[in-house]
Amino acid sequence: MPTPDNREFAGSTDFPGDDISIGELLSVLAEHKDKPLLFSYGGRTVKPGYHVTEVKAGAFAALDCGANPEAWTELFIQLWDVDEDQRTHMPAGKFSAIIRKVSENVALDPGARLTFEVSDGIAAIQLHKASMPVIRGGEVHVALSPRASSCKPRDRWLVEQAKASCCGPAKGDGQPCCG
Repeated sequence: MPTPDNREFAGSTDFPGDDISIGELLSVLAEHKDKPLLFSYGGRTVKPGYHVTEVKAGAFAALDCGANPEAWTELFIQLWDVDEDQRTHMPAGKFSAIIRKVSENVALDPGARLTFEVSDGIAAIQLHKASMPVIRGGEVHVALSPRASSCKPRDRWLVEQAKASCCGPAKGDGQPCCG
């Protein structure tokens, strides 16, 4: 993806360990099509009548607070947390079919960062990241947690510091701490 001055820079798919892509989510759901898909956030599970009301794909180019160019793709899935028409939780296969239908009309990057926008129709939309699905009691559970802001230069520095402290000089026994 080009920067405003037409220089090329690559998009990032380096997400934190507890952040999954749409491709990873769909891969797990493909093995459990008939199981109910339950999302949880804020200590509670979405209501059985929840809807996927919108799916948006975006390609972003930005400059972080350290003046570093950043680029990534992101998929936003809007969940309307309502209980409607005596319905049960949506099967994983139906959720996957919705995403597949979107992909027929909108280019979706399977490695895209995945963000859920959740609201009960009264409270403001809240942004969440998704953890890897867990199969429990014949259901597919996806935990959503708030998507916090961060400082990318600081985050990169912290990763480098952790690497340096782990794989730094040898300890007293002559062995590096990571090896």
